[in-house]
Amino acid sequence: MTEQSQAFVPEWVRVEPERVLAFAEAAAHPDGGFAWLDSAGAPVPERPVETWITCRTTHVLALAVAQGRDDLRPRVEHGVAALRGLLHDDEHGGWFASATAAGPVADHKGAYEHAFVLLAAASAAAIGADGGRELLDDALAVQDAHFWEDEHGLVADSWNRSWTELEPYRGVNANMHTVEALLAAADVTGDRRWSDRAARIVENVVHGFARDGGWRLPEHFDPSWNVRLDYNRDKPADQFRPYGVTIGHLLEWSRLALHVRHALGERAPAWLLDDARELFATAVRDGWDVDGAAGFVYTTDFDGAPVVRNRLHWVIAEALATAWALHQATGDEEYARWFTTWAEHAERHFVDRELGSWRHELDEHNRPAATVWEGKPDLYHAYQATLLPRLRPAASFIGALTG
Repeated sequence: MTEQSQAFVPEWVRVEPERVLAFAEAAAHPDGGFAWLDSAGAPVPERPVETWITCRTTHVLALAVAQGRDDLRPRVEHGVAALRGLLHDDEHGGWFASATAAGPVADHKGAYEHAFVLLAAASAAAIGADGGRELLDDALAVQDAHFWEDEHGLVADSWNRSWTELEPYRGVNANMHTVEALLAAADVTGDRRWSDRAARIVENVVHGFARDGGWRLPEHFDPSWNVRLDYNRDKPADQFRPYGVTIGHLLEWSRLALHVRHALGERAPAWLLDDARELFATAVRDGWDVDGAAGFVYTTDFDGAPVVRNRLHWVIAEALATAWALHQATGDEEYARWFTTWAEHAERHFVDRELGSWRHELDEHNRPAATVWEGKPDLYHAYQATLLPRLRPAASFIGALTG
C-alpha cells in the first residue's frame, strides 16, 4: 500500500483477511474437501461436499500460503486431493457439483463449478502444492474441450455427467468466474492464450451485452446468445440465476475489466477503463441506498427498480474491491470516498464480531436474514475484498502474490 492509499483504508480492513480465514479453521470435511459452515463456523454434516465451496476455500488458503502461512499448506493439499478424488469424475472426466463418500449427489458438469476448480488449481499450483499442477493441467483441458465456444467467445453453462447433453441455457455468471480463473491460469502458466480468452469474454459481455443494455447487464441467454429478459421472473431470489440485473455482478465485471486491462498491458483498449467506470456508476445509481435504507439491493429490473431488496455480503465486498481497483487505476478520489463509505457500512452491518466472518445476508432493513443464503459458507468474497488493498495491481490475486 502507498501512503496515500493507507490514509483511507481503516485498520479493521487491513487485518480482516486473517480474521475471516480463522473462521474456517474447522472447515475440512472428513470425506474430503471443505464443508458448508453454519453461522458460527461449524460444519453442516448433512450437506454434501460442494465443489464450489471446496474450490473457494482451497483458493483462499493458497493465497494465505503465498503470504507466508506455510502452516496452511496441508489444508490446501486436502482441497486438491478432494478435487482429484472425491469430487472428480474418474469415468467421464470433469467434476461433480457435489458428492459424499458414497458418490456424487449432483452430477451435472457446470461451467460455474469448473471455473472455481480452475481458480483453485491455479492458486495451488502457484504455491507448489502437491498435485496442484496436475489439477491445473486437467482443469484447463476440460475447460478447453467442453466449455469454451470459440464461435461466440464465451463459455457454455451446464452439461450432464457424460458430456452428451448440454443445457439450452447460457449465462454470464459462469463466464464471469471463468474470466477470473483464466487470468489466474495465465499468470501461473505464463500462457497468454488464457488471458486473451478472458479478454474476449469481457469484450463480449461488458463491451457488448452490458453496453447494449445501457449498462444494466442481462444475465440469461439462449444457446445462440439471444437475451432472455424474463428468465426466472418467478424465482427472483435464485442463488445463481436470479431474475433481472444483479447489482453485485456489475461491480464484479467492472473490477475484472481492470484485471484484464492489466493483463493486456500496452495492448489494452481504452474502453476497458471507460466501461469499468460505467458499470460501477450504474451499480451505485441503481443499487445503493435506493429503497429507504443503506445498503445494496440484490437485484433490479431492467428499468433499475429494485426486485430483491435483501442485502448480500458478497455485494458489499465486491463494492469495496471495485472501488479500490478503480481508485488505483485512476487516482480519482470519488472511488476512495466510496471505499470509505462502504467499509463503514460493512463493519456496521456485515462484520460479525461475535460469531466470526461476515453475515451473509440481511433483509431490506439490514437485519439478519436467510432468504437467499443460510450460514456462512463463503470466505472468498470478504477475504479477497479486504486483501486487495495490500496487493500491487495485477491480473489475478495469485499473480499479485507470486509474480
